[in-house]
Amino acid sequence: MSSFLQNTTFFLLLINSLYLPFQTQATFDKTIEHEEAKELGLTFLKEKLSHFMVYWHDVVGGPSPTSITVVNPPNKSPNGFGNMNMIDNPLTLAPKLSSKLVGKAQGFYAFASQDQVGLLMAMNFAFMEGKYNGSSITILGRNIVSSKVREMPIIGGSGLFRFARGYVQARTHTWNHKNGDAIIQYHCYVMHY
Repeated sequence: MSSFLQNTTFFLLLINSLYLPFQTQATFDKTIEHEEAKELGLTFLKEKLSHFMVYWHDVVGGPSPTSITVVNPPNKSPNGFGNMNMIDNPLTLAPKLSSKLVGKAQGFYAFASQDQVGLLMAMNFAFMEGKYNGSSITILGRNIVSSKVREMPIIGGSGLFRFARGYVQARTHTWNHKNGDAIIQYHCYVMHY
């Protein structure tokens, strides 16, 4: 009798183990149907392209910097290789820092090139004005500072920019050689729903 119980138990465990991967896969992912998407606040609208322009203020000098060095490597290179700055930079409608604030650029940039001033930019443009208030786009890319126009990809977003993709073009408006402060014009082209 115990042999029968052992065989039955073994058989049931074997059947269960064969069924388990299908159970796990079924709970791991699923296709969201139209009605369920509505409940989640997602709609199946046509994708649209939005364009906006902001000024990015990188204030590294003075009593209230918006960009601070968080990594300063021991081996100094002429182009800053290895330095990393954390940012909470204002985004304004016009070049003056006192102009209308529409958001913040939050993230970091790291000096990632040994041959030129080449930055790795990773930042969110967190908007706090108008219909995009509370929404953000995420930018991640290469920024060769000496280039007249630098293009970086938009890799995602939140709020009204869910499922966003696109690119930004950065152009230096002004750069203060003495204290390092910079004002950069950003044109943002965003595909979103």
